[in-house]
Amino acid sequence: MFAGGLISQSIPFLHLDDTAGKALQEMNDFHISQLPVVADEKYLGIIDEETLLDIDEETLLEKLQTGFIKPFVRDTDFFLLAVKRARDMHLSIVPVINEQYELLGVITEDELFRQLALFAGIDEPGGIIILEMEKNDFSTGELNRLVESNDAYITQLNSFFDNTTKLLTVTFRVNKSEISDIIATLQRHEYIIRYYNGEELYQNELQNNLINLMNYLNI
Repeated sequence: MFAGGLISQSIPFLHLDDTAGKALQEMNDFHISQLPVVADEKYLGIIDEETLLDIDEETLLEKLQTGFIKPFVRDTDFFLLAVKRARDMHLSIVPVINEQYELLGVITEDELFRQLALFAGIDEPGGIIILEMEKNDFSTGELNRLVESNDAYITQLNSFFDNTTKLLTVTFRVNKSEISDIIATLQRHEYIIRYYNGEELYQNELQNNLINLMNYLNI
């Protein structure tokens, strides 16, 4: 999933002789907040909707170049870099350029979300388990061994260190949905289980908490 393969074929480019009114209309038509501006196929930056709202509609974009911002990824970059650009700069599109600084197209926010879902395997069958632990207690080998002892295997694993709690959150997916035996094994080995989702033989504590909350709100 490289950026060059995720480019939208429908999002238009703007040019310096386009007006602010045209830019706003294009953004409205495509339900996005930014559009890229090019000159002789070279990427100049993007113009943001907020920049245009208080400007005369007949103003040419050429006069607004100081307001352009220049986020981009290259066509050979992995798509997660585009996700980071979109998150850090609150973008609805991420421009994609080549080595010659030519604009190849943009990746839309919707496409990035779709690729993230595929990357995370959200639609894949199986169970999800989230653990919390000290950083030094994390061992991929041990987790694999415990999961495999229950006739399953880990299909995906991600970790995140929380600087506030100083604890490591480990999220992993296994290849089967009925995970009560895996949960029981992890509990016997004193793992802190923060969440799990699968066809368990017993209720998830967080699901119980949610039910109790909904009952309370309905009072």
